[in-house]
Amino acid sequence: MRIAVGSDEANELTRVLLEELRLRGHELVLFGAVADGDPDVDWPLAASRAAEAVARGEADEGIVCCWTGTGASIAANKVPGIRAALCHDAYTARGARIWNHANVLALSLRLVSIPVLKEILEAWFSTPVHEGEAQSEWNRQQIERLRDLEARYLCAPAK
Repeated sequence: MRIAVGSDEANELTRVLLEELRLRGHELVLFGAVADGDPDVDWPLAASRAAEAVARGEADEGIVCCWTGTGASIAANKVPGIRAALCHDAYTARGARIWNHANVLALSLRLVSIPVLKEILEAWFSTPVHEGEAQSEWNRQQIERLRDLEARYLCAPAK
């Protein structure tokens, strides 16, 4: 799987993240501080560029990081077609895949420890996004409501 990764900081957690992704056999597309020579290291730029790669189909999924993870998730969610989920534990990552069809994982560089990172990645990659018959009618309706919201505000002017 091709994974877009964007972060405003390169540190021990991002080093382990990239290592874990490669060990799982993923091809990486890097943005921000984790990419060699990328000048766009601010979290809105690194996260949105990773999300754009997912939205354009240049990556299957994305992972974005910043100090709290909140800014990176907000920036990623500004990109149409992206459902970024800020996850601090494996349960949330699993739920984000099942109930929200999340295609971008947002992580806090401050709160997530290396053991928890590995648990989150295991939950994320072992839990498929349930589309079609595999999901409940209620869940299908919720995802459709998200799509309707996105369509309604897609052309709305920025404030």
